[in-house]
Amino acid sequence: MKLNRSTDMALRIAMLTAASETRTTVDELATQLSLPRSHVAKVVQRLQRLGVLLTIRGRAGGVAFAERAGELTVGEVVRAFEGSGEVVNCEQPACPLLGACRLRGELRRAQDAFLAVLDGVRLGDLVDGPARPLLLSLGVPARMPA
Repeated sequence: MKLNRSTDMALRIAMLTAASETRTTVDELATQLSLPRSHVAKVVQRLQRLGVLLTIRGRAGGVAFAERAGELTVGEVVRAFEGSGEVVNCEQPACPLLGACRLRGELRRAQDAFLAVLDGVRLGDLVDGPARPLLLSLGVPARMPA
């Protein structure tokens, strides 16, 4: 199963904000992740509605990982961004095999298994260990040798 670009961006943004203990901005996220600012802004808004991010407006505002967001699962985020559709659409155009096809059921079973694995991974788990320092180094200019 291939995730759409918004889902991929949402998971990267969640990981980056989870790793940081300070607020960041949409512009900084876009720069650090090499993503278009307009897309990042839309994804941040959706993540805020989902409870993954806190957004604070104004001069001292920014974006931060929500306090309890670490308990949300990757599966929940993927479902929120991907929807509940099936891997294939057998109705459009109408498939002549629909009445006797076993493939649709097997694809549905595979999709359920894929999401079940992601349901076992919390967002907070994604930044444990060596991932945190790597995430925090994104977008930081390399130091010039003295």
